[in-house]
Amino acid sequence: MNENVLINSVAMDFESLHYSLDLAAGNGLTLSSELTAALQTSLVILKRNYKFSRVLFWGKILGLKCDYFIAQGVEEDEMKNRKSLYSLNCMDWHLLPLATESMIADVALAAQGRFTGDPSHEYEHTEMRIKGEGDDATEEEVTVKVNEASRLATTVSNIDKDVSVMPRGAFTKSPCGKVQTNRSFGGLDPVEAVKPHNYLHFREPVNLKKKSILEMSHLNPVIDFLDPLSEDVPKGSWCLQLERGSTVCVLRSLLWLGLTFFHVPQTPQHGHIYMGDGLMNLDLPFML
Repeated sequence: MNENVLINSVAMDFESLHYSLDLAAGNGLTLSSELTAALQTSLVILKRNYKFSRVLFWGKILGLKCDYFIAQGVEEDEMKNRKSLYSLNCMDWHLLPLATESMIADVALAAQGRFTGDPSHEYEHTEMRIKGEGDDATEEEVTVKVNEASRLATTVSNIDKDVSVMPRGAFTKSPCGKVQTNRSFGGLDPVEAVKPHNYLHFREPVNLKKKSILEMSHLNPVIDFLDPLSEDVPKGSWCLQLERGSTVCVLRSLLWLGLTFFHVPQTPQHGHIYMGDGLMNLDLPFML
């Protein structure tokens, strides 16, 4: 990839950042001009230092003492091996640990309430567990401890799995399984842009693997390798609107309040950002 293409890619990412911040401001959360300027400098340095193919500003998770700013580095495959980093000032970035299944389970058990804003803060949960079976069964006290950096990594991973979105056709999957940007993607047609099935979850598919050969016969494996939002359960967990004089299609998640996705029809421009407290909306069933 030559230098001009890299410059254009960085410019496109910053354009998406400004679009996302403007739309997220409707939720009452945004970044100051100073922080935005700091991001534009630090993300370029971050990309060079970690040798990422590109770096995206993921969003902001609110804390009681400080807020966490999250960025993600993309390597050769757009979907696999994404690395998440956090900053407290949009300048100094720290790599988040990989969210493993055991970490996710421990965080779900021990971490409750709002984020404190201190990465070293430790959550602790103690419970009684039965060890052994039958007459040999005994009760023992088990203490689970996790720090807030692990909770942050888990929350970012969960939000990505649940509500990370892309328009259909924006990415392609090669026969060897590599996911890359579709350089021929010119955007969705304005009529198609208001249909939920034309937006896909940008994570490993779940429902697609359960479909029969007959159900998959009309799908194009190059671009239809992910689950559409129209198959989400429960139904109605997304709010889809046309904004800015019907020139921008905006999706907002009701499951993770603060997730805003946008796509400009008939252009390749799209992106999403999360600006919230990092807590899942457990009241969603009562809102539908």
